[in-house]
Formats: sequence, structure tokens, C-alpha cells
Amino acid sequence: MRRLLRVSRHRLRRSLQWLWAQEGTPGQRARGLAAGVFCGCFPFFGLQIVVSVGVASLLKGNHLLAAAGTLVSNPLTYIPLYWFNYLVGDQLLGPSAGADTLSSINRSNLWLQGWGFTQRILLGSSLVGLIFAVVSGLVAYKLFQRRSAQPPRPITVSNQAP
Repeated sequence: MRRLLRVSRHRLRRSLQWLWAQEGTPGQRARGLAAGVFCGCFPFFGLQIVVSVGVASLLKGNHLLAAAGTLVSNPLTYIPLYWFNYLVGDQLLGPSAGADTLSSINRSNLWLQGWGFTQRILLGSSLVGLIFAVVSGLVAYKLFQRRSAQPPRPITVSNQAP
């Protein structure tokens, strides 16, 4: 068990070093990450990475960090994130005509809600994604800028098994 933890910690450390060593200026890397976070807030399963790389290209951001930024939505965060996005959209647009309350939306009548549900979740996803992207982009920019001011540390590879 200890060996597994040691190996996992070693792999995580190498992965983080690899991410920190990505190409581009701090601004390019931060824009890429922000593009990924923005696209990760949308419920476009299977398309988030493709769309985030496209957005990162438009913003001249790092493509790999854009793909990594979409991990803000994953199987553990899907339900809370999209529920929150729907609530934000519902607050901005008001309750839909077909649903009296949020609790009246369930799987059986979700398709009957149609455009009303779609409007709310896309508006909420846009606003939440924009806020998350700006915050994560600014934090990442500061971290990348601070990291680039320090002299680079070499990545050492040992021949011994971790």
C-alpha cells in the first residue's frame, strides 16, 4: 500500500511539473486554462475538449491546458455544477411557464420542458463559466508569472523504481 501511494505521489509530482513546463507565456497558458474552464461549465458531453481547444485557438491560449481545464466538470461534479447553472439561469429568466418550481422538473417531464430548460441551463452555464474562467485565468496568470520569474528546476529521472 505504501508503495502504491509513493508511486502515485511520484506520478502526480511529475505530471504537475510537466503541466508547469508547458509552452507559452504566462498569459497564453492562463488563457488556455480559462478557455477550458469556461467550456467545462457547459453540458456538452464529449464536445467540451474540442470546443475548448477551438476557444483557446481564438484566444491564442495553450491547447493542452484548455483541454485540462474542462476537467472542472467530471462525473463527481456534473450534478452539482449543472444544477447550480440551472438555478442561476432560472433566477435570471424567472420560472418557466411549464414548471411551477424547480422541484417539478424530473426526468419524465424534462423533455416536455424543452426550450425553457435549455435556455436556463445555457444562460446559467454561460454566466457561471465566464465568472469561473475569469477567476481561474487571473489566478493561473499570477501563478504562472511567479513561476516563470523563478529559475527552472530540472526534471530528474531516476533509474530506481519509486
